[in-house]
Amino acid sequence: MNIYKAIKDDHDIQRELCSKILKTSGDSEERRDIWEELKKELEVHEVAEERYFYSPLIDSDKMQEDARHGMAEHHEMDELIEELDDTDMSSPHWLATMQKLADKVEHHLKDEEEDFFKKAKDIYSTEESESLAKSYGDTVSQYRKSWPEAIPGK
Repeated sequence: MNIYKAIKDDHDIQRELCSKILKTSGDSEERRDIWEELKKELEVHEVAEERYFYSPLIDSDKMQEDARHGMAEHHEMDELIEELDDTDMSSPHWLATMQKLADKVEHHLKDEEEDFFKKAKDIYSTEESESLAKSYGDTVSQYRKSWPEAIPGK
């Protein structure tokens, strides 16, 4: 497996969870459960992606701006997650903010899949891409098991 496939697999999980949560209503057990799963997926993915996809690209003139942009979008998503955690799930504001998060997630995933991955393929060799995927996958697996404690800064 290469880093692009590993990341894309996680993107598919995020898309599905965003879609599911937007179909829920009120402060329901279903919404709470999906929200916890979505937060975990986004946070675990962010840490591993920054470590094994973006950080190595920062040194590349071709990808430096894109890598910084991707990490800035992660920060924007973190702020929306905090806002959602501080908002009553049954309020209209919660659903409106969740829609903002879902839109931000979709925009971010599209940037990566349609632009950043193509550029990164000119930088990472096949061997590097496979090695990064292994490290990425190991980190995601480890962090999913011990989330949220495993997340740096949490």
